[in-house]
Amino acid sequence: QVQLVESGGGLVQAGGSLRHSCAASGFTFSSYAMAWYRQAPGKERELVAAISSGTSTYYADSVKGRFTISRDNAKNTLYLQMNSLKPEDTAVYYCVRLDRSGQPEYWGQGTQVTVSS
Repeated sequence: QVQLVESGGGLVQAGGSLRHSCAASGFTFSSYAMAWYRQAPGKERELVAAISSGTSTYYADSVKGRFTISRDNAKNTLYLQMNSLKPEDTAVYYCVRLDRSGQPEYWGQGTQVTVSS
């Protein structure tokens, strides 16, 4: 079955950096577009960044220039490098496999990121 296991969340001061990893299994990782979503307290989940099965990427305006999504198909792993973190980046971050139409299909368990001011 599809499994998405995340790691790398935590507590960081504003201006700091964190890197999320997502280990994927149970499917042909290289064939699927992947994404990172987040959900802040009291808010709806939002798309943060996405990457195609190739190298095309998309970023939400709020993280453009600060976050980088990447993938290592040999390791079946998705990454999110987060730099210049702000308190408003505080949220639970989810690794997501997208379906063929680009909609979220499978979700990881989520990891908490807290940015202190």
